[in-house]
Amino acid sequence: MSDITIHELEAAINFWRARSPSSGDELVLCKEASALSKPYALMIVQRQTALSPEGLDGTAREAWNSYVRLKNGL
Repeated sequence: MSDITIHELEAAINFWRARSPSSGDELVLCKEASALSKPYALMIVQRQTALSPEGLDGTAREAWNSYVRLKNGL
């Protein structure tokens, strides 16, 4: 599997945010967007432009894989 760019990760977060908008008084992100936001923030802080899918934890990897399947209509 190829690396995930920061732009692709941002697109996945936005996809999940559009599909399941923030809720509650605190505007809590859905679990998928939340899981992907952590590696996204690390990429920004560490000035990385891409990361390996293996670098995602289980929840983030599941959110990423679901995003890819839904985006591709599978």
